[in-house]
Amino acid sequence: MRRSTGLVVLGLALAFEASAHARGRAPAAAQPAESSVVAYVVVDADSGAVLAEKEQHKKWPPASMTKMMTVLLAMERVKSGAARLEEPVHASAWASKIGGSQVYLKAGETFPLGEMLKAIMIASANDAAVAVAEHLAGSQAAFVEKMNQRAAELGLTDTTYQTPHGLPPGKGQLPDISSAHDLAVLGRELMKYPEVMKWAGTAQAGFRDDTLQMSNTNHLVRGMYPGATGLKTGYYVQAGFEITATATRNDVNLLAVVLGVPDKKASFAEAARLLNEAFASQRAFVATRRGAVVGKVPVSGGGVESVDAIATRDLRLVVAAGDEKSVTVEPHFTTDLAAPVEKDQALGEVIVKRAGVEVGRVPVVAAAAVEPSGWMARIKSRAGR
Repeated sequence: MRRSTGLVVLGLALAFEASAHARGRAPAAAQPAESSVVAYVVVDADSGAVLAEKEQHKKWPPASMTKMMTVLLAMERVKSGAARLEEPVHASAWASKIGGSQVYLKAGETFPLGEMLKAIMIASANDAAVAVAEHLAGSQAAFVEKMNQRAAELGLTDTTYQTPHGLPPGKGQLPDISSAHDLAVLGRELMKYPEVMKWAGTAQAGFRDDTLQMSNTNHLVRGMYPGATGLKTGYYVQAGFEITATATRNDVNLLAVVLGVPDKKASFAEAARLLNEAFASQRAFVATRRGAVVGKVPVSGGGVESVDAIATRDLRLVVAAGDEKSVTVEPHFTTDLAAPVEKDQALGEVIVKRAGVEVGRVPVVAAAAVEPSGWMARIKSRAGR
């Protein structure tokens, strides 16, 4: 059953996930300073290459950025067909009492999975995160097991989850732990889902038939930073103010993670500073384009001596201005190709490196079919009779 709440505005008190049992004020800071930041990393969102970092593997509570894994698991279930964004999710009594940032779910209240995920990404709703966890795994504990399994699969060696929401631990409990590096990897996974990025980039949206207005906890997408596209904030007193921020300018896609800033405004200012510095020093570079010829592969027994090898997708990365020559595209093609060759037949791959370090691989295929010729053609013809 739905309840009428009147028009409720999620204010700043909820904007940074202050928990029901941890609402102390962090000390003020007039200007962002690197010394006040526990850790950060800036990466090329397309290739994952690290552009700047400080203590990127330092283990630290991610606070509500824990919910990024909750949303990822849900979206992966949707992608596999095991779940649908339209399917109903019921709020349990436990979910309704979780506290902190929330959309005030009432026990027994039902919303589509997509609406719950939207509430998580925009309002950082703890109650929605618990409801989704219980819906997908049967219990919060079972879902946390899946969170840690997925973290291991993604190589998030600095990360251990205890909750699907990231609230501070109670007495006798352990906190969720991650790192700037791991959150950047997780953020890049989430960026693969257009629905998630749409929610993450939405400044304001309605919930419960628009009787509750959600304001995005990420002020960068609320007009503070041109080009901001997402992604997720986090806060509680012991963790500090934190953000995983994504932005795009001049075809350069960046992701920055900032951890442990003692002041709310300074956390956004620090993310903006890091993004600005990276945008100023980096340029977009397309190492391969889908359908572009990246080499020729010799063909034996065919009507032509070779076939064009074409890339199957774009591979974009960013490089320091004037450093484009550091990027190399190395062909690794099959060496025993014989006619007949089918159009789009796999021919190997190209390996893209920057300053000798691999940043990506792109499969290549045949641009055209190659029919056998001469005695090979006659043998094929006789075999077909």
